[in-house]
Formats: sequence, C-alpha cells, structure tokens
Amino acid sequence: MRSRAETDDRLARDAHPPRVIHTGQALVDLVIEVKDLPVRGQNLMADSVAEYAGGSVTVLLAAARLGAQCLHAGAIGTGPYGDLIREALDADGIAASAPPVTTQDTGVCVVLVEPTAERTFVTTLGAEREITVDSLASADVQPDDLVCVTGYSLAVAQTRDPLLEWMASLPEAAVVILDPGAAFAALPAEVRGTMLARTDVWTSNAEEATDLLAALGVSPEASEREIVAQARALAPLMRAGAVTIVRDGAEGCAVHAHGEATYVPGFPQTPVDTNGAGDTHTGALLAGIAGGSTWADACRHANAAAAIKVTRRGPTTAPTAAEVEEFLRASESLIESMTPRSSRGSRPTPTSPNRT
Repeated sequence: MRSRAETDDRLARDAHPPRVIHTGQALVDLVIEVKDLPVRGQNLMADSVAEYAGGSVTVLLAAARLGAQCLHAGAIGTGPYGDLIREALDADGIAASAPPVTTQDTGVCVVLVEPTAERTFVTTLGAEREITVDSLASADVQPDDLVCVTGYSLAVAQTRDPLLEWMASLPEAAVVILDPGAAFAALPAEVRGTMLARTDVWTSNAEEATDLLAALGVSPEASEREIVAQARALAPLMRAGAVTIVRDGAEGCAVHAHGEATYVPGFPQTPVDTNGAGDTHTGALLAGIAGGSTWADACRHANAAAAIKVTRRGPTTAPTAAEVEEFLRASESLIESMTPRSSRGSRPTPTSPNRT
C-alpha cells in the first residue's frame, strides 16, 4: 500500500508529467543520396536531395509522437531554415521556449547517404549556436523534467560555456540525459568530468561508448556481451544512480539500471535510411520513461521505434505510439509462429510499469 507521500507524489506527477526538454542544435539536414562517396577533388551526380528538420528536432519528434510533452530550449534562426525547424516542431505540438535569433539563419548538416544506408556528414554553424544562460533558462526546468544534452554542444565554446553554467542551476531532481555523440570522448578531461558528474542517463551507440572507455583507460568485462559490459562499465563514471544505455543498431541495446545490466534485443530490418535512427531511439526511450515505463520496457519500445525509422527516408519519420505497438504485436506474433508449441510455456502476468 502506498504511503500518503507516495500518493501525493504520484498525483503531482500525473498532473505535471515530466517534459522532454532538448538543449541541443536544431539543424536542417540536407540529405543527398549517392551511389558512392566522391573521390577527393572529383564530382559525383546525386540520385536525390531533400531537406528535413534534424538534429535535436528528431529526438523531440520521436518523443512527442510516443506521447511525451516536449520543449525545444535551443536557439532557432530567422530565415528559410529557421522557418523549416519551427514548422516541424509546430506540426507535432512542440514549443520553442527561447526567442528567435534575428541576426542569422539556422545552420545545415549535409548528409551523404550511400546505398548501404551508411552516412557521412558535414555540418555548418549558424543561429543554433547562439544560446545564452538566459535563453536556456526560458525552459523553466522543473524537478523530474528530462533535460537532453548533446556532446556536440560541449565541443564548441560558444555553446559549451553557457550550457554548463546554466546546468549548474538546474533543480537537483531534474534528470539530465547525455547523448555524447562522436565528439565527447575527445573533449578536454575537465569538460568531460563536469558533464559526467551531472549526468543521470547516458545513451550512446557502441562506438561512442568504446571511445570514452578507452580515453579513460577503463576495460569492460570480456566475459559478457560487449554492449552489456560497456553499459556496466560506464555507470560508475556518472552521477550516483545513473542509468546507462548502449545501442548496437539492429542488435538492440543494453541498459544498466539499479545495479543490473540487461540486454534488450533489437528488431533487424532492411534499412533504407539510418539517418536519425539513434535520435529516434533516444526520443522514444525518454517518452517511455516520462510515461512511467521501466527502463527495460522503454528500451524495447525504443528499439522498435528505431527499427521502423530505418525503413523510412528522412530523419523526421519517427513512428507514432500506435505504430510502435502494432509493430511489437506483429513481431511477437511472428516469433510465436516460429516457436514449437511444446516450448512456448505459459506467460507471466504483466505488472504495472513504474518509473525507475
């Protein structure tokens, strides 16, 4: 039976559910499909080109489509690219807390996509880097809000310095999520240490986890699945009680929470475009946690959302909650149809998920 305090906390959370707030760069992805990367100094004819809202927008769209209340706290420029970002956020009911940057437009990320769905990036800097302590404070972060930080914000002094200063003022109970990106492991040790000391949730791909552990001279246990060992090895590097998630594409992910590391299988697909798959995974994961799911269940839904995403072109094609549930039902039915009846056994009775 719940205590009065626990009941009051539950009612307060139901009245004001945690928001997913992203502080990172909202960029326009200029996605160019090519048969191969051009030889240095040479020209290559593209198969197609398209513009999408990307970067932090991809995380927020995924979270919103899976039921989370979302807010963009970063900077958005004035011009055609800034307009594209605002239109994408508005379409899914996502607000932007900071006033527009009037002096320049949002930057672009050129994404070269090969037939294998492998991607190569070139990013420009624009209005998305024009954050200040005051602009970030417009998010009015509350206890239990989920605050997303990207390692790319820490790689440039223009965004790193106001971000770290603002983070020091966050409520103690605000949950800080670090998506390190490829940039994080190579950052100065002081910057890495400051960020990790305030990180409650780490979510990265296996390569990013490998890079940080190598930079810190930490060797994961070799006796278990690599991403499980990485998630376990990363946890002590963060704030006390931190949760760590390590993704490995179609193989799924591992999550370390409450002292236990769990492997959550993925859903292999034939990919069309992997651009935005990791961000979709992060957004879906956080939507689950904001909604009260366990970490393992949130990871399972995030794996499904990312699996659907790679079958669609563009970073803004995250599925809805209904599409994820249908995908999971279909996947479960397929597994059951392939399992001999004698080995199926009985299923446990499901329990109500708790936010853990």
